[in-house]
Amino acid sequence: MGKIILHLDRVMVERKMSLNELAEIVGISNVNLSKIKNNKVTALRFSTLAGICEALGCSPGDILEYQKD
Repeated sequence: MGKIILHLDRVMVERKMSLNELAEIVGISNVNLSKIKNNKVTALRFSTLAGICEALGCSPGDILEYQKD
């Protein structure tokens, strides 16, 4: 089975947004956003993904990538 890779760190750099700024805008803790950013999560709520995309002005495909094993 393949896996989903998150490229949130790359998009944040492109948009010049800090972890603290994004966490505040999305309404989640810095710790939880850090876990998402560092691919340390096994699930991600659609509402959180939507908030991240809205804050960064991107689409889910800019953040998510599917990799085959």
